[in-house]
Amino acid sequence: MNFDYNTTRSELILAEYGRNVQNMVKYIISLPTKEERNKYAQAVIDLMGFLNPHLRDVADFKHKLWDHLHIISNYQIDVDSPYPKPTPESKEFKPEHIGYPQQRIKYKHYGRTVEKLIENAIAEENPERKAGMVQGIANFMKMAYVQWNKDNVADEVIIKNLKELSGGALVLEENVNLQKVEFRNPNNRQNNNNRGRQNNNNNKNRQNNNNNNNRQRNNNNKQRH
Repeated sequence: MNFDYNTTRSELILAEYGRNVQNMVKYIISLPTKEERNKYAQAVIDLMGFLNPHLRDVADFKHKLWDHLHIISNYQIDVDSPYPKPTPESKEFKPEHIGYPQQRIKYKHYGRTVEKLIENAIAEENPERKAGMVQGIANFMKMAYVQWNKDNVADEVIIKNLKELSGGALVLEENVNLQKVEFRNPNNRQNNNNRGRQNNNNNKNRQNNNNNNNRQRNNNNKQRH
């Protein structure tokens, strides 16, 4: 008896379509006329789309399926494709490496965005507009500080950091009050919710006890009469 194991089969070219699709494509290649090949190729394309419905959200859905058909056939299938036939070289093409930014961020909790905002504020020539930009940057820095450090911060710290990051070019007056931003511990909210539930349960228990006591008194009065 001969057993058919995966280790003895040919390698799956695109495993997401399975061996049956690969065998169908192999059969299409062996068909003698292009008319037959076109007919069966369209049926296999429909089946491939059914097996991978997530590809429908991809741009050029049909184009990708036809490319996969050629890849599964090892670029040997001869059919009239509505799209340009891919080549083995295009499969091996790798995009150029995108370099990672190497700029050093002095305060990571402010990020590169704040540094760019500061650069734009320094370059602003309109004094009134510049003052508004500085105030907005300082408020944003305070919010970022609180979110990152999970702690409250004094306005003096933000003013000092702003002056340092701008090289002394942007200075807020010491009596300026920034927007109020407070860190709230999520555990405190959960504890408050638990207290509220506990109070509701206690009230329900008291109400149930009162109702039971009233029923008991009514039953005693009926027995006396």
